[in-house]
Amino acid sequence: MSLLYTEIHEQPAVLSRLLKTERNHIRQIVEVIRQRAPRFVAITARGSSDNAARYGQYLFGAHNRLPVALATPSLFTLYQSPPRLEDALVIAISQSGQSPDILAVVEEGRKQGALTLSLTNDTTSPLAALSEHTIDLHAGPEKSVAATKTYTASLMALGMLSTALSEDESQRLALDCVPALVTETLSQSDAILASAQEYRNAHACVVLGRGYNYATAFEIALKTKELSYVLAEPYSSADFKHGPVALVEGGFLVIAVIPEGKTASELTSFLQELKSRQPELVIISPLEESLGMADVAIPIPENIPEWISPIVAITPGQLFALGLAQAKGLDPDHPRGLSKVTKTK
Repeated sequence: MSLLYTEIHEQPAVLSRLLKTERNHIRQIVEVIRQRAPRFVAITARGSSDNAARYGQYLFGAHNRLPVALATPSLFTLYQSPPRLEDALVIAISQSGQSPDILAVVEEGRKQGALTLSLTNDTTSPLAALSEHTIDLHAGPEKSVAATKTYTASLMALGMLSTALSEDESQRLALDCVPALVTETLSQSDAILASAQEYRNAHACVVLGRGYNYATAFEIALKTKELSYVLAEPYSSADFKHGPVALVEGGFLVIAVIPEGKTASELTSFLQELKSRQPELVIISPLEESLGMADVAIPIPENIPEWISPIVAITPGQLFALGLAQAKGLDPDHPRGLSKVTKTK
């Protein structure tokens, strides 16, 4: 059994621990945020953490009415031309808390008087030391190179922060249900791993998602690339129509995430149109209509609020990428050319 498989299955326990341990601490951080009253949020991250940041864009925008920018670390390092951050809440997301470019954004934010907050799995890291406030992801050691439990913990931490800001009790209760929903989804692990075997010869695919699950599309694509070396490209279904749809022909692999909510009708309708080109459709969804179109149907639990569906929907994507790596005879714990901590400038 791979380390990655084990860590994927640790996610319900990690999410439960994070909910229990950090809730009061996050409320304290929110009091400071209210006092400082930032006008916008700037999130800095790389890799999987950058995909979590995409989730944060939708979350803070929809639930807290805050404009959200993804920081461009090269402006702070290579170009030495940082934008104005004095009225921002600067959030840094980093599993290791060690990448110099992420540190540079936080350091500049502090120089300009911005409020700084880090989400990290290492509270002894340089990032935690530099930030005014830190949320510990409580994921425990993540030994496999590919991030899984630190990614979902980052999503949960963002969800907890947004919910504390909105003071919405229904949102808080919805977050409390997530560990059980992930557990239910992971009960299909063997079937999902087996379903990937059919695509052992795949060399390219696209991953579609929209809204909150735009982040999920990016993260599934990243896991597929780094674990199985398949060229997986993520798209919003809206952007995919503007040219890249020409890629799709008979047998071309398309992975789609279709949650309940605002995006379901558009995504389902688009895939119905796409079916005429005879792609291989892998669909992650709770919706019978959507799953009915799939060559590989991966159901997730019903009645999940769309805004928390990315924490649940990513887990089948992680497993599918793992299954694809195993089908190709690859070592999922040690992808070629990668290391656990990547330091970029």
